[in-house]
Amino acid sequence: MDNALNTPTNLTFDNRLLAKFLYWMGWRISSIAEFLKENDKNVHAWKARDEWDKDVPAGRVAQALEAQLVKLIILEKKTPGDFKEIDLLMRQLERIARIDKFSDGGNEADLNPKLKNRNTGTRKPTAKNVLTEEQIEKLLEDFDHDLFDYQKVWYRAREQRNRALLKSRQIGATFYFAREALIKAVTTGRNQIFLSASKAQAHGFKTYIKNFVMQSIEVDLQGDPITITLPDNQIVQLIFLGTNAKTAQSYHGDLYFDEFFWVHGFATLKKVASAMAAQKQYKKTYFSTPSSKTHEAYKFWTGEAFNKGRSKENRIEVDTTHDTLKNGALCGDKMWRHIVNIYDAERQGCDLFDVEELIAENSGDEFANLYMCEFVDDGHSVFPLSIIQPCMVDSWEVWADDFKPLANRPFGNKPVWVGYDPAENGDSAGLVVVAPPDADHPYFRLLEHHQFKGMDFASQAQFIKKITQKYRVTYIGLDKSGMGTGVAQLVQDFYPNLTTFNYSVDVKTQLVMKGMDVINKGRFQFDAGATEVAQSLMAIKKTLTASQRQMTFEASRAEAIGHADLAFSLFHAFFNEPLTLDDNSKSKKSSMEIY
Repeated sequence: MDNALNTPTNLTFDNRLLAKFLYWMGWRISSIAEFLKENDKNVHAWKARDEWDKDVPAGRVAQALEAQLVKLIILEKKTPGDFKEIDLLMRQLERIARIDKFSDGGNEADLNPKLKNRNTGTRKPTAKNVLTEEQIEKLLEDFDHDLFDYQKVWYRAREQRNRALLKSRQIGATFYFAREALIKAVTTGRNQIFLSASKAQAHGFKTYIKNFVMQSIEVDLQGDPITITLPDNQIVQLIFLGTNAKTAQSYHGDLYFDEFFWVHGFATLKKVASAMAAQKQYKKTYFSTPSSKTHEAYKFWTGEAFNKGRSKENRIEVDTTHDTLKNGALCGDKMWRHIVNIYDAERQGCDLFDVEELIAENSGDEFANLYMCEFVDDGHSVFPLSIIQPCMVDSWEVWADDFKPLANRPFGNKPVWVGYDPAENGDSAGLVVVAPPDADHPYFRLLEHHQFKGMDFASQAQFIKKITQKYRVTYIGLDKSGMGTGVAQLVQDFYPNLTTFNYSVDVKTQLVMKGMDVINKGRFQFDAGATEVAQSLMAIKKTLTASQRQMTFEASRAEAIGHADLAFSLFHAFFNEPLTLDDNSKSKKSSMEIY
């Protein structure tokens, strides 16, 4: 019997019932008897006793639906296809019940409930994002596909009250935790809260979730927050927050805090985050690439914050070395910690990188920070993290009055300045779109930025042209050294008023000095989720020229931060404003060569 319950093909109708269904399908009695290997007289007797001809069409269909439905319901193990068919059969039975009510003296409203709602002036609101049991089963099935082993470690630790993860760049953490949170939402009914440095960064979680659901079950989740109706009519929410979480105390649920080592005002945001997940049922997950040891979150990571104010005998020592945490460990402060560097990821199935190539493209310090989970010593940087952090804002909130990032013309007809640092062989190119200061926003605002690698100069120029079609560009500053010469020639064809730079020690010094003037005075803003911009600025260091006679600025070539390409692109844009703000005598030329 157990085997029969688990195997749908073993569940069959008896001959008497099947004969009736075949008769209603139009089979002759003789054909039914031959097919079922029964005597003709037996089939004729069943027909007479069960009065096959007296059943109306709706009754015949209802009996067939009921038989198939019972057959599926008694299965102990159901496939996604079984759940789908059960749902379909139930809907058909409901429709037949309405037909019966209509046939028994009812009206058209019995056939169509929408008519009843319309006639009474009330309409049942249409629920969005309604998921069935079958759809949830499909999401669970697809979630397990292609997970790397370290992501499986995270999944096994999903019910830890507190998790903190230090990770290499681009190993799929945000991608994974977006999916994990969705699965937790639909299986536990707990709200899921995504807290990021900015609304734009939190939007990344939302995009991953929407894409996964669309690929798996072809449902387009709508809304912000996303409200999902589960099969038992329970409502669960996916909530995406930036720094506006300071006013989001009413939310509650499991918490995911992305790139917490780059958030400005971490201590304050952590208090808000903890309040949203205060109930014991809720879980908190913090994950990030490392920034600087001077960041507020560093003491949280090392356990020093936990020990603050505790007597010596009550202090907890937390070992945050890689050897201790490479497999994940629950520490004495009840925080589960995990470190995943590039070698850990590679060893556990991640084949997305050529590690030897990354080593060749990065300096030792850069490789250690970007891929080995080691913190930056920014003491020698021209732009240390402490200087950069005040520039990091929640752009979708702070600039909402005039910047619509998802629109075809994000900045309307307001002017922008473009800075571009072309790619040399092996380097990445950087492009920035900057809004110059105005009466309402007395800051340079980084509206958009891009990094490219492997593009020829024609492709680079074509991308700049697309930017001029998207924004009202009133200035372009471009380095024409090396490959920049070819890019500059092509750009000048569609933008004759191009400003070009020929790099020298003096030119580079002037550009960096302008950047220091803007940033040190707090006159620059960029989205707090753009950590690559912060890394690019932090990469610039003061050094001596080869002759040891002059001071200059440099940043080594690196895969992730190039040769500070985004930073120098910014300086190209800033340079359109004179160093002396009250100097109105600066002449404008169609093309300017700076040597």
